[in-house]
Order: sequence, then C-alpha cells, then structure tokens
Amino acid sequence: MVNGYDGSRAAELPPATRELIARRERALGGAYRLFYDQPVSFVMGAGVYLYDADGNAYLDAYNNVPSVGHSHPHVTETVAKQLGTLNTHTRYLTDGLVAYAERLLATHTVGADGSGGSVAQAMFTCTGSEANDLALRIARHYTGATGVVVTANAYHGVTAALAELSPSLGPGVPLGSHVRVVPAPAPGVNFTAAVAWAISDLERHGLRLAAFLADSLFSSDGVLPDPAGFLAPVTEIVHAAGGLYIADEVQSGFGRTGTHMWGYQRHGIAPDIVTMGKPMGNGLPIAGLVARPDVTESFGRQARYFNTFGGNPVCVAAASAVLDVLETEGLPANAAATGAYLKDAATRLADLSPVLGDIRGAGLYLGIDVIAPGTPGDPSGKLAAAIVNGMRDRRVLISATGPQGNVLKVRPPLPFAREHADQFLTALQETIEAVH
Repeated sequence: MVNGYDGSRAAELPPATRELIARRERALGGAYRLFYDQPVSFVMGAGVYLYDADGNAYLDAYNNVPSVGHSHPHVTETVAKQLGTLNTHTRYLTDGLVAYAERLLATHTVGADGSGGSVAQAMFTCTGSEANDLALRIARHYTGATGVVVTANAYHGVTAALAELSPSLGPGVPLGSHVRVVPAPAPGVNFTAAVAWAISDLERHGLRLAAFLADSLFSSDGVLPDPAGFLAPVTEIVHAAGGLYIADEVQSGFGRTGTHMWGYQRHGIAPDIVTMGKPMGNGLPIAGLVARPDVTESFGRQARYFNTFGGNPVCVAAASAVLDVLETEGLPANAAATGAYLKDAATRLADLSPVLGDIRGAGLYLGIDVIAPGTPGDPSGKLAAAIVNGMRDRRVLISATGPQGNVLKVRPPLPFAREHADQFLTALQETIEAVH
C-alpha cells in the first residue's frame, strides 16, 4: 500500500499511540490500513486543519471528502437542524430530496436537449463505490453487454464488481475476464488508439463493450489532467462500439478543478453516466449518479432500484448545504486561483530540486513527480514516501499515488487559500532538502 503504516517504527511511537494501534488491530483486523510511518491521531477538524489531542494543527492538503472544509459551520448547523426534525427512508415523499436533485442536475451537462441545456436524472447512494456499482449495473442492462475498459492503475471502488476492475488494488485482486486495461493518458501514449484496441480485443474474445469508466483526472494513474479536451474522441469510439461513457467524478467533482464544476466538463464531453462520492455531503454518507433518462428508463422499469438511506433527509440537507457554500464562498474560483498559484510556485521549486520532476494539476489537485537524483528522471517511490512522511513530521498532510507510488498527491479541501499554499510550500522545500 502506498503511504501505508507497516509497524517497523512502532517502538518510536508514544505509548498511548501504540496501545490505540494495538486495540484497533484487535478490533478491526488486518484489512484496515493506517497512513504514515508514524500514524497520527486526530480529535478535531476545522477548515483546512486537523488537530491532535495536544492541540497541534496539521495542514490538510490531502482530504477531498470534506470538500468545503472540516466541520463547516453552515453544513454542521443545517445537518443538526434536519437531524432534529426528520430522518427517514426514501420511499416517503420529501421535498428536500427532489429539490436537491434539481439543483444538482442543473450543474451537469450529461444529455443534450437541443438548446444547449442538459437532460438527466439522478439516483442516490451512500458511497462512491455504490454509485459506480450502480452505474455498472445500469450500463450492462442498457447495452446487454459486459465488457469494461479502464486505465492501467485505476481505482473505482471496493464492491466485488468494482474491485475486479480496479487494477490499483494490486495483484492480490484479480481483474475480471471481461475487463481490459489501457495505458494511462501520459505523454507518448495514443490514448484514443489504446481504447479502440481494448474494445477490439474484447470483441475478439466474444465480448461486447458495456462501458468505458474513467476518473476524469486519472488520479490513481498519477494525476493526468491534460490537455483538456483529449477525452472527446474517446466518447465517439465508445458510442460507436455500443458502450456507455461513465465519468467517475468522486475525486475531480464539485468544483475541484476550478474552471468547471465537474472534471469531465474540462474536456467538453457529455458522458452517459456521471458518478459522485462523499464530497457531495462534506463527508456524510451521500453519493450518487446522474444519467441520461433513456439510459435509466428500462433499468428502472425492469430492475428497479432502492437504497434505504441513499438520499435520506439528513444527508440531503448536508449535500444542499455544500452547494450553498460552494456558491456563497466562491470555492471553485478559489480552487482555480489558489491552484494556479500553488502549481506555479511548486514548479519553480522543482526547477531547483534534483528530486522533483513534472508537476501536473487542475485547480486544487496536483500531482508532483518524485525522481531519483542523478538519474534521467527515474521515478522513486521510496523517495516519495520519505517526502510524504517528512511533510507529516512538519504537520502537513499529503499522500502519494501512481503505479510506482512516486507521485505526490496534493488534494486539499477547497477553502485552501494562498497562505495555506505558502505553508505547504515551505514544508515541501524543507522536506526535500532534508531527504536527499
């Protein structure tokens, strides 16, 4: 696991931390993982900071789930009010669910209605994994096919159906026979041709394409957002093969890219299905998808769909409050401005460092390549891990990604401002000077 705690430095941890880790392992088992060589325990969060039991503030440059900031007052107050009023399942008629769906759909460009607008319908779940699982079910029902194309280090969820099309989970989780992987859209890769080849290989083995599924920023593949627009030809190939384009917006959605509400909109495409995750409710368990009505119609009629608390009144209140905050605080615009500032400053730092390579990003999502010094750009996952842990020691939280674990993943909550970027950059400079 990239950036995973392995226990090798347990003796260096405070006794209370060692005991909590031991209790956790006894109670939760070995499947759960912790971050960092020296795990950190938090008791409070506010804005872009997390706080440990001693009151030390850690700058959060990693967590996208609390999209509008930890413990945002408007979200907290709205949720508390709704929780004290009503929370029930979705087979009762409630205005809040319908009103939120209408607001959410207005932000998407999923289906063309002939006048530049969009036509879509929403379905709600509790997690992004559920949303992707549901999208896959709908795609298979609509197309009558089973084949899926994903990128070589993709991650799309933890259900059985999604694990077998999430190569980033590693060799211990086999891919399905109906899955084809294509190289990530990096320089030198003809991504459109790769997708076309994968579809033809499915057909050669007697399988038809149900869906092409992609994270719009290709986060697990190393954060590969550019050039904007390169995904447009892929949609044409997918549709020509009878498949559906599913845009996974769990990491790239809700204004994170700055210039657009959704990552797929940077590419000027109109996906058939778009999936979203827990940033929808600032961490509360609400997620979902939007899709063209003709895609969902026969599924809804023949298979139906019910999720007891997917879209319950409390989580819908949180999701609606998130949209309020994104608008009133101008967070997408902040993501664009702060993200550009952060990327430019990090690029200047990389120009002077033998261990930092290419820097890519869109809004408040950056990928920073870490390379071994004295080599022609060879990736170094070991050095990236040292930087991640060095940043943690300086109370700045990031992680790493990419097939070789050598890409620093910088993905803070959206209120992350210029002063936070400066704090991040100072810690990064100190860390890279210390690790090589």
